Amino acid sequence: MIKTMNSSQLTLDTLNNSSQLILDTLNDSIRVKQEFISSHVAKIETAVSLIVKILKQGNKLLIFGNGGSAADAQHMAAEFINRFQMERPPMAALALTTDTSVITSIGNDYSFEDIFLKQIQALGKKGDIALCITTSGSSPNVMKAAIEAKSMGLHIIGLSGNRGKLKEMADIAFCVNSEVTARIQESHITLIHILCDLTERSLN
Repeated sequence: MIKTMNSSQLTLDTLNNSSQLILDTLNDSIRVKQEFISSHVAKIETAVSLIVKILKQGNKLLIFGNGGSAADAQHMAAEFINRFQMERPPMAALALTTDTSVITSIGNDYSFEDIFLKQIQALGKKGDIALCITTSGSSPNVMKAAIEAKSMGLHIIGLSGNRGKLKEMADIAFCVNSEVTARIQESHITLIHILCDLTERSLN
């Protein structure tokens, strides 16, 4: 006879295993982030040097991604414009994920794949940085905008997982060696905080 479990038994099993699940998640997150940052130290220094250079010459960062990566784009822009940890002048950064009228009009009149492309065309200038975030490495709207940005003379910094096309065309590619979206996102935000910290220290 097949034994079935009711919802209360399932809940109890989940609660009994939750402590180990919590610790397993924490340890996996630490491991992935440590491997990612440790293997990209020189590339992080290169990215910071580029960001400092373009800001000093009057250029800006244009940051974009979908879903959780859209939140990361807005988070990074806020840290640059306001501050991260130090009192200093605002740094020029713009998230292309925040203007709902622009995004919905482009999506409605043209295509969702064009929501970042048309903003790059309107706002991007030669020497700016397009900081592209996609956990899959191949989000069509991110890739379309990145290709256009490169053709316009923008620098491309790409944040992705271990797959996809972005890492092949970015000038500086940060690829997290994980198949788990959550671990990739956690690594991206750690990197973003490091970039913010080192950039403001360099410009202060």
